[in-house]
Amino acid sequence: MVNLACGLAGRGLAIDLVLVKAEGSFLAGVPPEVRVVDLKAQSVLASLPGLVRYLRMERPKVLLSALDHVNVVAIWARCLSRVSARVVVSVHAPLTLWLGSQKTLIGKIMPSLIRMSYPKADTVVSVSQGVHRDLIGFIGLEENKVCTIYNPIINSKLYDLGQEDISHPWCESQQPPVLLAVGRLSLEKDYPTLIRAFQRVRQQRLVRLLILGEGGERSKLEGLVRALGLGDDVELPGFVRNPYPLMRKASCFVLSSTFEGFGNVLVEALAMGCPVVSTDCPTGPREILNGGEWGRLVPVGDHEAMTAAILATLNGEENHDSVPLGSYLLRFGIDDVVSKYLNILFP
Repeated sequence: MVNLACGLAGRGLAIDLVLVKAEGSFLAGVPPEVRVVDLKAQSVLASLPGLVRYLRMERPKVLLSALDHVNVVAIWARCLSRVSARVVVSVHAPLTLWLGSQKTLIGKIMPSLIRMSYPKADTVVSVSQGVHRDLIGFIGLEENKVCTIYNPIINSKLYDLGQEDISHPWCESQQPPVLLAVGRLSLEKDYPTLIRAFQRVRQQRLVRLLILGEGGERSKLEGLVRALGLGDDVELPGFVRNPYPLMRKASCFVLSSTFEGFGNVLVEALAMGCPVVSTDCPTGPREILNGGEWGRLVPVGDHEAMTAAILATLNGEENHDSVPLGSYLLRFGIDDVVSKYLNILFP
């Protein structure tokens, strides 16, 4: 959303980034020409009155939201404020899988709220064709109500960040190959499968594993690493502000998720020239890798298949120069994506 806000502002639009609570690592990336509006709410649902007030005071032309809880609040805020703003909501995960994993009360009633609310939006954006199909099947929206626009990921800043120095000792010359994974330490990322695959790879050759990210599964993952005797070769350094130099230096990037809405990190790894192994999970990796043309796809939860794919990547002909950095990746570029959003924001 920060990338999209920057891109829209760069086209001469006045952009407000309206947040439930203005906090988090990505605030530093918001440029001065984008105004941050902090609703200072304790939860997404509690932000509804503040968003209604904002709409009545500012009367924007368009309200664009992301993520399902926020989308529902955005739609109802437009209804309650009685302003004429066009509402476009974006869906970033397959609803049937994501909502099925929710344990809270609001998570359990969210399917009903979504079915009730999304038809009131002017347009629903899916971030992949897989999410598009899931969305239509789940809600029964008309086909012409939904469009697919990939996430805006690639710009010159990404490549500049990729050239920053790396301080990690594993990336120094004459060190063993490094496998890299990036994402929240959460259940859907299925890092246990990656760690078990890494153990099997490690039995055949000297290699190391870095998993960047933070989350609730940290203690379980650290326990698994200890139990498998991998403590010297696996590191979980937490959230890293700039992972792109590590992507540039890694010998293989691995995504082990049970599902994704899109899979931004795969695009980022490709842009950095890093060979990719990914689970063929719903709903983004197969699209991003063009059916396996630009990286190896393996079944979800299959650590043996992942082991074979990682070894083939490490031992095979793939190298950084073989990864497409040109015309194929333009579909994930900010300029292309912003143009597509402008077409639906101001039809």
